[in-house]
Amino acid sequence: MDTAGTADTAALARWVREFARVVAAEKQRLTELDAAIGDADHGINMDRGMTAVRDALDASPPAGPAALLKQVGMTLVSRVGGASGPLYGTFFLRMGTAAGDAPELDAAALASAIRAGLDGVVQRGKAEAGDKTMFDALAPAADALDEALASGAGLADALRRAATAAEAGRDATAPMLARKGRASYLGQRSVGHQDPGATSAALLITALMTALADTQG
Repeated sequence: MDTAGTADTAALARWVREFARVVAAEKQRLTELDAAIGDADHGINMDRGMTAVRDALDASPPAGPAALLKQVGMTLVSRVGGASGPLYGTFFLRMGTAAGDAPELDAAALASAIRAGLDGVVQRGKAEAGDKTMFDALAPAADALDEALASGAGLADALRRAATAAEAGRDATAPMLARKGRASYLGQRSVGHQDPGATSAALLITALMTALADTQG
């Protein structure tokens, strides 16, 4: 990431590695959240997938942003069980497609890629706002990022706003009635529990802020 606010392959790799780090650190918490309303495997699955992603980056460093994002996506699809693999995998695959052949992504291109990833999650999971899913953290983050950049904010500030929005979206899932996935089978018993997918999605956006924004000052 240079002073103009562009993310190159190395910057995106830092994001992915930071996400892998925080998922490992929060694995138990994510699993506990999933135990309340799901299969009790979200943290375990995400950690296994992100460990595989990190190993793949070490073994075969991608040549450009699109290649990196697509490698991450394909690894998650193939290594993460349940709904998380297809959803997170689709997010990164769509980001990679949006990145095209660019050797680096400026702030607008990065925001567009994240929006494309979110659209892929919606298409794959059919989730909407208020369904108590990862969408409830990702969508506010994408909106906040777009709005901040449109208002003239620098990338660092825009990413901080996106992370804050993702965390607020995560917290807002607790009182929601789940309408998608296994949690929806619980009906009213899903109320009062923070969604594990929204929690890991907030970690994803915070990892982006940490990995990219710090270099922007």
